[in-house]
Amino acid sequence: MAPHAIRIIGDPVLKQKAAEVTRVDGALAKLIDDMFVTMYDAPGVGLAAPQVGVQQRFFVYDYDDEPGVILNPVIVESRGEFEFVEGCLSVPGLSWEIVRPAEIHVKGYDLDGNELDLELDDYPARVFQHEIDHLEGVLLVEHLTEEQRREARKALRELRLRNAGPLPEPEVAGRGLRLP
Repeated sequence: MAPHAIRIIGDPVLKQKAAEVTRVDGALAKLIDDMFVTMYDAPGVGLAAPQVGVQQRFFVYDYDDEPGVILNPVIVESRGEFEFVEGCLSVPGLSWEIVRPAEIHVKGYDLDGNELDLELDDYPARVFQHEIDHLEGVLLVEHLTEEQRREARKALRELRLRNAGPLPEPEVAGRGLRLP
């Protein structure tokens, strides 16, 4: 069983900007280990701290069997466009074609305090952009076209009906995705 519940769209913690990580200690290392277990159990390829209710700026990831964690990541440059079907553990069972930059330059830190300077493209770039969005309080539904938003409202309404209890009301600021 996963050590943490993944927060679902509508949870206010997902709309808040995460604070910088200022202290790396045993508690953070344990949380990161638990987040990997939660991510693999979901299953997913990335999990940001806010998705487990922690308002700190870091995420874990594992694509192509290369697990890692990045603290205080910042995208310093992006180029091109890449369209890909994207889902989210916080919007379970749903996915949409999302356009994002094809290449990004990211800076951050590892658990030992070493600076990371990464040039990423295609799928790894998408994973990092998606997780950094979570750190900014942005969900993938905010990247949807108007037509996709209409479909999303219907799908999210159905998702609420399928779950035992109602999901919190989804709301996307300025995008009209609040469910009635």
